[in-house]
Amino acid sequence: MTVAEYNRSVEEFADSVYRFIRADLKDDERAHDIVQDSFEKLWRHVAEIEFPVAKSWLFSTAYHAMIDIIRKEKRMTLLEEFHEVETPFESQSPDLNEILHAALKRLPEQQRTSLLLRDYEGYSYKEIGDLTGMTEAQVKISIYRGRVALRNYIGKIETVI
Repeated sequence: MTVAEYNRSVEEFADSVYRFIRADLKDDERAHDIVQDSFEKLWRHVAEIEFPVAKSWLFSTAYHAMIDIIRKEKRMTLLEEFHEVETPFESQSPDLNEILHAALKRLPEQQRTSLLLRDYEGYSYKEIGDLTGMTEAQVKISIYRGRVALRNYIGKIETVI
């Protein structure tokens, strides 16, 4: 990859990688850090990586960095024995976005990531499989199960609105 292609990849892919990571982490600072680290790793491997695969390489790198952070946080939470109590939605007309994010948080990591890549970023099943290391069939199953879990959690949309 040339320097011009690297700069082009920054311009074209930085925003979508950031949105993907930010959707899961809900933390702007950490999402920016992961994106920056991913592009730094790309720069260190610029001679080995061709431009056509740069996007999937960046998403994979950022995804794995995010998973590492999530796992580290889970270990820290367990060590501190911090228990967060779930609060039901108190308002009469809850924010639909808030309910959706609460439902997404309840999903296992694999289902949440697959759903976000498919429905939010518009990736194909094959591309999601390449990014996450799953087979295409596993991706389809993960997305289906995630959607069923969301439907069960949220219920009918008419009751939420």
